Amino acid sequence: MTTSVFIDGAAGTTGLEIRERLAGRPEFTLLTLSGELRKDPSARREAINECDVAILCLPDDAAREAVALIGNPRTRVIDASTAHRVAEGWTYGFQELTGRERIAAASRVSNPGCYPTGFLALVAPLVRAGLLPADWPYSVNAVSGYSGGGNALIDRFAADPAIAWRGYGLGLDHKHLAEMQAYAGLAHAPLFSPAVIDAHRGMVVDVPLPLGAMTGAGSVAQIHTALSAFYAGSAIVRVMPVNVAPEELLLRKDAAPWDGMDLHVFGSADASQVRLIARLDNLGKGASGAAVQSLNLMAGLAEETGLSLTLPG
Repeated sequence: MTTSVFIDGAAGTTGLEIRERLAGRPEFTLLTLSGELRKDPSARREAINECDVAILCLPDDAAREAVALIGNPRTRVIDASTAHRVAEGWTYGFQELTGRERIAAASRVSNPGCYPTGFLALVAPLVRAGLLPADWPYSVNAVSGYSGGGNALIDRFAADPAIAWRGYGLGLDHKHLAEMQAYAGLAHAPLFSPAVIDAHRGMVVDVPLPLGAMTGAGSVAQIHTALSAFYAGSAIVRVMPVNVAPEELLLRKDAAPWDGMDLHVFGSADASQVRLIARLDNLGKGASGAAVQSLNLMAGLAEETGLSLTLPG
């Protein structure tokens, strides 16, 4: 028996990549609307109530409106917008942190943001383990491919090829802060410095920690051991060897879609400082890949089914 899926917002970057990951998979039947019906309220209402799982790839307000269209207790939802990430009654779709069983049983799943995925993957397990303090004023520096901004930002970079770096969130009120703070269990929202680079996909999230100034923080070795144990056996998240520092980490303009995530622990020679770094695809584990990972669990399948986990160069 197949699971029927309706992608509301299938023409956007996240929706298109979800469709690509589900193409040819016999476990799922895609319900689609023709171009003229995609914005028709009656057609959308019918489709969203007919499917087993609705995946919302919409702006926040439109996602809330889509949920309101559901008039039955059967249709389950994966929302890729920001609308429900810290909302009561929704299960946060970070499988490794939230728990695969909870997501498999959930009727309402909120897909994590791309930047929070990297930040939380690094910080949340360590706060839980008591190796990082919950009341520290964390900072996080991150760069993403421009596809993270949707079609509008993709078009902007295409129209102006001279753009090499775009810093934003300069008002210090980025919409991802709430989920970063909530799911890491922090007393303060982190100081977040996001930027976009001239590449279609890819992301690096960097959390610098002055261990020598942090009361109660674990050592570099303890941090690496804890992260390795937390993600042991994961087919999707890799913790790289401790302190094996390459000369550089790269994001490539020709990168292929990738649904995995690599975590690095780089400590200084005197162990007083550490950089926790996550590398992922903002359209993979940061968006579409994560949605399909949750969909697999909700359909009773292995979470990595149909995902692209070939290691990047």
